Amino acid sequence: MATTADGGWAPLRIGAYRTLWAAQLGSNVGTWMQVVAAQWMLVHQPGAATLTAAVQAASLTPVLFVSLPAGVLADVIDRKRLLVVLSLTMTVFATALTLLTVAGLTTPAVLLSLTFLMGCGQAIIAPTWQAIQPELVPRELIPAAAALGSLNINAARAVGPAIAGAIVAVAGPAIVFAVNAASFLAVMFAVLAWRRGPTDTDIGDRWAAALRTGMRYVTNAPGVRRILLRSALFVIPASALWALLAVTAESRLHLGPNGYGLLLGALGVGAIVGAVSIHRLRRLCSDNLLLGVGGAAFTIGTVGAAVLTEAITVTVLLVLAGIGWLVNLSTLNTALQLTLPGWVRARGMSMYLLVFLGGQGVASLGWGALAAPIGVPATLWVSAGALLLGVVSLLWWPLLRGTGTLDRTIVSTWPEPTLTLEPDPADGPVLVQIAYIVPPDAERAFVVAMRPVERSRRRTGARYWALYRDAAEPDRFVEVFQVPSWSEHIGQHHRRTTGYDAELLDTARAHAQGEPEVRHLLPAVVDRRR
Repeated sequence: MATTADGGWAPLRIGAYRTLWAAQLGSNVGTWMQVVAAQWMLVHQPGAATLTAAVQAASLTPVLFVSLPAGVLADVIDRKRLLVVLSLTMTVFATALTLLTVAGLTTPAVLLSLTFLMGCGQAIIAPTWQAIQPELVPRELIPAAAALGSLNINAARAVGPAIAGAIVAVAGPAIVFAVNAASFLAVMFAVLAWRRGPTDTDIGDRWAAALRTGMRYVTNAPGVRRILLRSALFVIPASALWALLAVTAESRLHLGPNGYGLLLGALGVGAIVGAVSIHRLRRLCSDNLLLGVGGAAFTIGTVGAAVLTEAITVTVLLVLAGIGWLVNLSTLNTALQLTLPGWVRARGMSMYLLVFLGGQGVASLGWGALAAPIGVPATLWVSAGALLLGVVSLLWWPLLRGTGTLDRTIVSTWPEPTLTLEPDPADGPVLVQIAYIVPPDAERAFVVAMRPVERSRRRTGARYWALYRDAAEPDRFVEVFQVPSWSEHIGQHHRRTTGYDAELLDTARAHAQGEPEVRHLLPAVVDRRR
C-alpha cells in the first residue's frame, strides 16, 4: 500500500481505492450522459429555459430533504451495505426511465419525476462515498484522493456529454438511459468486492440523537462553518452557467446536441486540467488564494457565455471556467475531509453537500425563473457579478487558520468513571461537573483558555455548558455541562475526543493545580440498580 504522498496519483496504487474509483468513474459518465439526454429532450419545449434548469434542479434539490438523514445513515449503519442497496435501487430507476422512453411515455413530468427520484438516490449515496475515502487511503493521501475524486467527476463531465450528444443524435435518448442503468450495476459489484476494515464511526447513537449530535458538531466548529459559507458564496452564483448552458447552446450559439455535449465537455476538460495541476498548486498557494483564483476563472467563463456568440471562443473560456470549478471544489472538499473527525464525517459531509448541491439545485430554479423575463445573457451577467462579489468577500471571510491541519486522531482524555450506580445507555440527561483549583495569578488565562473547551464539549455532545466559581473557595472553578444520555457521554470518553480537543483541554489545565475532580450526576431514580 502506498502511504506517502509522493504525487497526486498515489491513491490509485491502493487496490480497493482504484477499483471503487474506476466504478465511480463509469457511474459518473452515465450520470452526465443522462443529464445531456434529459435536457435535450426538453430544449425544444415551450419554456425551455425553465425546463432545462428544472432538470438540474430535480437532480440536485433532493439533497435539501435527504442529505442530513443520509449522513446519519452513513455514520450509524454499515456504509458498504448502504452503497450496495442504493446502487441496486438506482439501477431500477434508470431501467424504468429506459423502458418508458422506449415506449414513448416519457413526458416532461415523467422525466422530471424520475430524475428527482434518482437525485434522491444520489443525495443518499454522496455523503457515504465522501465518508469512505479516509477508509480507503491514509490521512496523508486524503488531499490527493480528494483531487482524484474531483478529477473523476469532471473527467466524466468531459467524456459523458460528448458521448451522449453523439448517441442522442444517432439513436435517441433511450440508449443513453440504458447505459446509465448498467453503470450503477458496475458500482454495486465493485462495492461488493471491497473488503472493509475496522472503522471509527460513532455507532452508539440512535438516529434522531445522531442527527442532533451532527448538528451540534457543525454549529460549534467554526472552521466547518466557514467552509460551508465559502461553498455557498461560490456555488449559488456559479449554478447559473450549468443551468442555462443548454439554452445558450441552442438559441445563441445555434448548436445541436453534439455541440451542447462539447460545451459541457469543455468544462470537464478544464476540470481535468485543474485536477492534474491542483497537487502542485496546493504546494505553491494558500487555500484562500486558490479559492480567489478559481472564482475569478469561473467568472470569466460565465461572462464569455453571456457576451460571445462564437462557439469556439466560448468553448475556450469554458475550459477556463472548468479549471476554476475544479480548484474551488477540490479545495473546499479537501479542507472539510481533513477537518472532520471520523465519528461525524458523514454527517459533516452531508451538511457540505446540502449547501453545495442543494444550493446549486435551488439556485438553478431561481436562475431559470429570472431568465424568463430578462433573458439568458442578462441572467448570466447577474451571476458573474455575484461570483465577483464572492471572490472579494475572501478579504472578510477567508478559510480560518488551521483549517485541514488539526489533529483528528481519536484519543481518550478521561479517566474511567468509578461508579456505584449502573446507568443504562439511554439514561440521562447526564450532568458532568469538573472542578479545577486555579491560583489567583492564572485565573484570567484559565477562563480565556476554557472558551475553546466549551466549543469542544458542545462538538462532542454537550447541549449545555457553563463555568462557575465557588464563592466559598475562590480558587475553585467548576465546569458544568449536560449530555443527553449516558451513551453519548461514554462516546465523549472513547469515540469523539480528538487530539485537537485534547490540546485545548491541556492548555486550560496547564493553568490549574493538581488533577481535576470529576462528578457524574444522573436523574434521581430511587430504584436504580446498584
